[in-house]
Amino acid sequence: MAVQHFGKDNFDKEIASGVTLVDFWATWCGPCRMQAPILEAFEAEMGAQIKVAKVDVDENPEIAYRYQIASIPTLMLFKDGEPVAKRVGVQSIDALKKMAE
Repeated sequence: MAVQHFGKDNFDKEIASGVTLVDFWATWCGPCRMQAPILEAFEAEMGAQIKVAKVDVDENPEIAYRYQIASIPTLMLFKDGEPVAKRVGVQSIDALKKMAE
């Protein structure tokens, strides 16, 4: 698969079941652009077990507000719709794997 893009129309449905890693980001954010290839590599390696997605905070401020996203990039891990882990700032692929354990 590939890293998916979620918005207000599909976010709740997509995270409702299974494990999902969501990257809260924005197009103008330099560190977010640094995170993107790491996220792609993580998805290529772990995508069979974990859904990987991005939410643009400028296009979806209501979702960012709901999860109190104050800095980007923020990565959140959801299990069956519930947030279980949160990391702020650029994360290495190893940090993402550890977060997903």
